[in-house]
Amino acid sequence: MEVEFEKNTLLFGADPTPRIVAIELGETGTVRVHRRETDGSTMTDVEPFHPFVWCDADVVDLGIEAEKLAGDLKYGWLVTVDSWKELIALRNGLKNAGRDFFAFTDPVQHYLTATGRTLFKDLALEELKRMQIEVLVAPTSRDDPGRDDHIMSIALSDNTGWEELLVVDPDNIEESERASLKRLTSLISERDPDVIEGHDLFRVHLPLIVARAKKLKIKLDWGRSGGGFLRSRPSRLQIAEKTIDYPKFTIEGRHFVDTFLLAQFYDVGMRSLAGFERIDVARHFDLCEDEAISALSGKELQRAYLENSETFRRRASCGVRETRALSDLLNPSYFIQAQIFPYNYQDVIVRGNATRINALFLREYFRQRHSIPELPMSQAFEGGYTDIFFTGVARNVWHCDIASLYPSIMLQFECFPATDQLQIFRHLLTDLRAFRLEAKAKMRAEQDPARQHHLQALQNTFKILLNSFYGYLGFAQGHFADFDAAARVTQIGRDLLKKMIDWLNAQGAQVIEVDTDGIYFVPPDETAVDDLHKALAEELPAGIDVEIDEQFDAMFSYKAKNYALLTKDGEVIIKGGALKSRGLEKFQRVFLEEMIKLIMEGRPEAIADLRNEFERKIRNREWKIDMLMKTDTLQDSLDKYRAKIASSARNRAAAYELALASGRNYKPGDQISYYIKATPKKVPAYEAAKLASEFDPENRDENVDYYVAKLDDLVKKFSSLTAAASTPKQEKLAL
Repeated sequence: MEVEFEKNTLLFGADPTPRIVAIELGETGTVRVHRRETDGSTMTDVEPFHPFVWCDADVVDLGIEAEKLAGDLKYGWLVTVDSWKELIALRNGLKNAGRDFFAFTDPVQHYLTATGRTLFKDLALEELKRMQIEVLVAPTSRDDPGRDDHIMSIALSDNTGWEELLVVDPDNIEESERASLKRLTSLISERDPDVIEGHDLFRVHLPLIVARAKKLKIKLDWGRSGGGFLRSRPSRLQIAEKTIDYPKFTIEGRHFVDTFLLAQFYDVGMRSLAGFERIDVARHFDLCEDEAISALSGKELQRAYLENSETFRRRASCGVRETRALSDLLNPSYFIQAQIFPYNYQDVIVRGNATRINALFLREYFRQRHSIPELPMSQAFEGGYTDIFFTGVARNVWHCDIASLYPSIMLQFECFPATDQLQIFRHLLTDLRAFRLEAKAKMRAEQDPARQHHLQALQNTFKILLNSFYGYLGFAQGHFADFDAAARVTQIGRDLLKKMIDWLNAQGAQVIEVDTDGIYFVPPDETAVDDLHKALAEELPAGIDVEIDEQFDAMFSYKAKNYALLTKDGEVIIKGGALKSRGLEKFQRVFLEEMIKLIMEGRPEAIADLRNEFERKIRNREWKIDMLMKTDTLQDSLDKYRAKIASSARNRAAAYELALASGRNYKPGDQISYYIKATPKKVPAYEAAKLASEFDPENRDENVDYYVAKLDDLVKKFSSLTAAASTPKQEKLAL
């Protein structure tokens, strides 16, 4: 029997209304619902809107009518009002009366939760109208600091393949720039995109467009339903260990998608990107039509612009095409998530996984008119099992893990939230696991590329959700979170992994490293994979499935969570910040990768020649500046940096000094790329730093001695790698 994923109302919502592309708060007591017609046009309906609040007690004494909800959880009464303005007044009144309550702060989430609707139902990704924008800017010259940045070009494309390039005439900048901005606004109205995409759209392209439009007195009425102007407010996004401050832009009836943020989210799990600039991400995914053109920047780019060369036009078009390709690659899962979660598309992307899961619980509890719990008290608990048993080089390394370890434990050992009286957690987890397997099977059998692409996005979405349920148990902002259940899950996980390690050791295997749900090990001599797999599976409880999924020619184990793998195809995979730090210049990362590969191949004696080759290229100035430049992310505001310097709480740093000297309003999360220039006398690096955008390849001024010294420091720092390649302990494993 074929599973119809979208018919599952717990996941996709109870209301099947199709082809909604956006929801916006309307006039008093209404929302505007933008829908895609089958002929491709967009219609807008105005519908009534009734916001609501969950309360902890009957509020009749306050003169407010409330509905009693089922169950006995904390918030057992529901108050419904007729407009967003009334909701704000109600919340203020409850707060002043000292009553406990819970209400959403997002009107779109209110509406979608109340109705059970979601965006994009019965709409293929190909039917979503997506426009891409890339703006190239001529930066202020230090010789002319009073002059503003101006736009050199605006490149536009959409998912139909349409493109248009607007180039500002350098001999008539103001009038040409004004005409380009007017044309941009006209094209948005004509082509009517649902989504406007760009790489660093929020922090770079939109602020620049807004600043230039304000300077030139151009109205950016980009919205649907009779217009509407760009609005923005300061926003902050936490992605893993990074905090990114950015202006969040909104516009009536359309969504903004920033592929810079999509790349950040992608890298949380993969940790494989060398950087987050468009060229870095496009290069990683092999999306560059011409890498030399794509990387054109700084002085070279300005020179090409002023010469009105074809090279400049190719560079401008190349950037927007790469953005479209990046969105094609990274966006599909979020498109499906917008069909699942009660948020506008733009907001689905920036919400955390646990927050999105919480929204599913609240939607279903609202639908069933059931009370909801208060937020739990946060408590610490022990995490997953990680350990390292060997350092050095091992050969013939296998990897085994437990398929969906935590979801399997939660289902098999019934580690569910105690307050989930409707058992939504159990039902969703069960369905998602079945759905993912079904979607993978369908994807393998599918012949149509478009349908296969959709199924890939679907199974990836189910995988993300499935693996997020454990995190939800320990999420302090999740109403149904349960820290005791989360602790039990990790305890069972640790016990299972230790049992597997003990069994492998008893068979004569050598375990190298264990990390939460996977084990790297060298198998016993002359052991068949299938036999070992079958015997290991028999040691585990029912419902816990072990997989031996990968084999490697070699593994270099450096320290916990820091290792390198040599695949059967000769590819090197490096994991861990100690071996793959973005704090290193690119030439250092490349050197380190090649050095580790030589060690894993058993050729440590070739490292000296590798080092000499790199020195030769530095001294002969053979590399483009991107090999030598460093990109730092600002963690503090410039004011906070100044205060720390004044109080001697930190040392001066090149990126911050350059940011201060630029006069621009850099914010935490912004990145600055720079290199070290040659100077007449030796000075601290921060005094010799120069923005990479100011590098002139026709008048090179990088400090070659500085970079050779950096190379030697790296060789010295990792000299232990060479020694480890021939330790007695390694020889035992390198058979």
